[in-house]
Amino acid sequence: MNNSLTFRRMAGFVLVITVFSTLVVAVPDTAFQKTLTSVARNIHLDSWQISNRELDLKTKSAWSVKKLTLHGGKQEGVDVIVVNNGKLEFTVIPTRGMSVLEAKLGDIRLGWNSPVKEIVHPQFINLQSRGGLGWLEGFNEWMVRCGLEWAGHPGKDKFINNTGDEAEMDLTLHGKIGNIPASEVEVVIDRTPTPRIRIRGRVDERMFYGPKLQLWTEISTELGASTFRIEDEVTNFSVYEQEFQVIYHANYSAPLLEGGSRFLAATKEVRPFNGHAAKSLSSYNEYVAPTKNFVEQVYGVIPFADDQNRTTVMLHNAAGDKAVSMTYSVEQLPYFTLWKNTTAIEEGYVTGLEPGTGFPANRSIERQAGRVPKLKPNESRKFAIEFGIHSGKQSVEQAAAGISKLQAGRQAQLNPQPIKVE
Repeated sequence: MNNSLTFRRMAGFVLVITVFSTLVVAVPDTAFQKTLTSVARNIHLDSWQISNRELDLKTKSAWSVKKLTLHGGKQEGVDVIVVNNGKLEFTVIPTRGMSVLEAKLGDIRLGWNSPVKEIVHPQFINLQSRGGLGWLEGFNEWMVRCGLEWAGHPGKDKFINNTGDEAEMDLTLHGKIGNIPASEVEVVIDRTPTPRIRIRGRVDERMFYGPKLQLWTEISTELGASTFRIEDEVTNFSVYEQEFQVIYHANYSAPLLEGGSRFLAATKEVRPFNGHAAKSLSSYNEYVAPTKNFVEQVYGVIPFADDQNRTTVMLHNAAGDKAVSMTYSVEQLPYFTLWKNTTAIEEGYVTGLEPGTGFPANRSIERQAGRVPKLKPNESRKFAIEFGIHSGKQSVEQAAAGISKLQAGRQAQLNPQPIKVE
């Protein structure tokens, strides 16, 4: 399958994605509903589609939803769902934890060109390979979640085993949730009050003598709109308190990333992850063109927020006429990681803008720093992120002005002391 999705060209728009609240919502009696996958009912549709031709929603939008199963190579058996609301199009991957492959509208794309060209089925991923870096064998999505039991660097950590004793375990890079197929997937199309396409999925991270965590996600869009949203809820179904971590790993390359691109934020403090990144701390928010032998630079950012605890960050291209912004609550996602990997294009020229419950250090280190939250029995946690795509200098400048207002003239602290991540 060609990872490039086709959209109608348009200028000066904002794309909003929200990772939100309640997911166990009632489906209106008037809504259209179709189950694509259900372990409870032993259902799996290899292919299915619906459009304005089959379901008249009394709109002018020529919309469609198409579910297909990929074949060949490492993508054998991967389910994808392509949603076109008449203006924008995005692809969800239920087989890979309900990640989003990419989204495009006009000439701006959310996504990147990974050396991994196929949408790899989790059955071909060995998370333990290369010292726990096997997660990278399938890494090519625009938005992939890191978590849920852990979310950071590989390495050792302590846990309580089945006999009640403290034992040691090997953690792999960025956790398991991005390589767990969804157990329930459905399409819901609301007729009223506003026609909306909703793709809903449940992903379970469970084991005997281990975590009993559940992710419900809903990805939806109104017909003819230039927006879509993602709603997530994580629940602990254990009778015991459970640690968890979530990082939203959103990845960008051209046309937003190039030599001269800049990252903007209302920044309270920036710290490097190691001595190598510390050498470039003064230019942490600036990007270079693809550079062979570039070694990744990672920075932890603590942002300022408004009186509702919301902040905004942005990445814009060199000309300042294309950008992506992210607005979210620092109460829900208090830590932000900026990953710069401006290596050669063939190696994966990309930057990651990553709000999370913590930084992507090993869980043992995050725990020591107080950055590993817990869920009580049957407790749920909800998150909200809004992504905006800005086309044209005026739109980009307006978004940048909003960030400047948040900064309010306060000086960012560039702290050269590396965050402990190893």
